[in-house]
Amino acid sequence: TYANALGQAQRYEEALKEIDYLEQVEPRNLSHKVLAASIEVLVGNYEKAEQRYAKILERIPSHAQLQNSHGHTLKTLGRQSEAIEAYRRAIGLRPSMGDAYWNLANLKTFEFRGDDVARMRGEIESDAIGTSDRYHLCFALGKALEDRGEYAESFHFYQLGNELRCEEEGYQADRNREETDALIEHCTAELFTGKERYGCPDPDAIFVVGLPRSGSTLLEQILASHSLVDGTSELREMIVIARRLAGRRNRDDESQYPAVLWDLTPEQCRELGEEYIERTRIQRGDAPFFIDKMPNNFQHVGLIKLVLPNAKIIDARRHPMATCFSGFKQLFAAGQAFTYSQVDIARYFSDYARVMEHWNSVLPGAVLKVKYENVVADIESEVKRMLDYCGLPFEESCLDFHKTERAVRTASSEQVRQPLYSAALDQWQHFAPQLGEMREILDHWVERF
Repeated sequence: TYANALGQAQRYEEALKEIDYLEQVEPRNLSHKVLAASIEVLVGNYEKAEQRYAKILERIPSHAQLQNSHGHTLKTLGRQSEAIEAYRRAIGLRPSMGDAYWNLANLKTFEFRGDDVARMRGEIESDAIGTSDRYHLCFALGKALEDRGEYAESFHFYQLGNELRCEEEGYQADRNREETDALIEHCTAELFTGKERYGCPDPDAIFVVGLPRSGSTLLEQILASHSLVDGTSELREMIVIARRLAGRRNRDDESQYPAVLWDLTPEQCRELGEEYIERTRIQRGDAPFFIDKMPNNFQHVGLIKLVLPNAKIIDARRHPMATCFSGFKQLFAAGQAFTYSQVDIARYFSDYARVMEHWNSVLPGAVLKVKYENVVADIESEVKRMLDYCGLPFEESCLDFHKTERAVRTASSEQVRQPLYSAALDQWQHFAPQLGEMREILDHWVERF
């Protein structure tokens, strides 16, 4: 349908208007209502999405996937017990539904029962389930066994899940290294000299960059607890702009990005900055500042400073082994293809660390590095550092971030609703005997951490 096409083109406001019209013409057509709920999720309207799913399920309560989707919106809203019930209903309707088991595991604070563990084992061994269900179950079972302290067997299932997902993703580590080299080669200090007045001057955006599982959701939750800052989610708009500048018609074409940054005029930089601010408006509330927590934007720090020179950029850091192992045991809904192999994720971390060193060299002071471990050790000092950098007055609410009621979309959604604990800092060490490949590549960065 036209509404579907608008949604796929990320023209969400137009898509919702089209669906409103379709619902008037065909009020009993559930496909329009399901599409509307999914788009409300994409734009961050979780209350509306939850209400839509609840109404749809009144008519078709035996739809396992919709029960699962409803659970996801409830989880994002912090309604954990209701989310668990929805995921349980999905599993009851389709016992091999790996996605629902993984969603329970991905609550992080949820503990599986003994019968859950036995059922997951049985489903994984079954010849009747598909690859997607199998790797979802592997990651879920890995988490269940880790929580029980059965680390060797837990790793076995994490490894199996990663191998299955890695085959599906086909990640190219060499290509990422070449792209990192290109950023370092083309984005020299000279590129930015004299261009401080290029771009859109709006100071609204605060970018939190880094690797997934590095503490970025925690930093977002702290900042979003400030009265002048809206939390959003991992926004794709800057990546969309970078891809357009790359000028590729298909995957094998040579990218014009980042070399094309040298050709941008002041007017083009301003237009791109204004486009970003305008396209992200639907995701924001009424606060003067907002957070874009897309971790992969670390590759686009140069682009950000050209098109939004007054934007703030915070680099969320965590111990390299802790970051990479946490990514390795996480099954992402989409993207982050580099996380499904020890070698790939360690190489990706190395590329990330290299390019962040480069940005700090050519754009001194532009990026604030915040270590997760320092936040856990002395939250007040780190919160004041971040707020000073962002030009914001201190507010006590930022220390009580876990009390802030807002939708949180990422894998850490339940963890940031609790006070800080140091117990998880060295969790990776339980798996140290199995992480030799990762450690060998990361040693250089561990020493420098």
